[in-house]
Amino acid sequence: MLRMQLPGSIGNECVRIRNTVDERVAIFIKNPQDLILNNHALREPYQGLRSIDITSNWRVIYKEIHEGGEISAYFVLLGTHELYETESN
Repeated sequence: MLRMQLPGSIGNECVRIRNTVDERVAIFIKNPQDLILNNHALREPYQGLRSIDITSNWRVIYKEIHEGGEISAYFVLLGTHELYETESN
């Protein structure tokens, strides 16, 4: 099972986000291109990575690894949509 550490500073939202992450990862495992995920490639500074939606504001950024005919996804960052603006400034 995938476990993610969420910052305590998000308070009660933490439980909702954690549950939604579990739901979206289950969808991702079945079909990474499910439209609800809005799976898409990213540009600088995240070029080479992809993003899926957790909520309208929360995202998971991941890297696809192609090895021996198989594709693996390594989740590298969980945060709000603002992480794009923070990293690009």
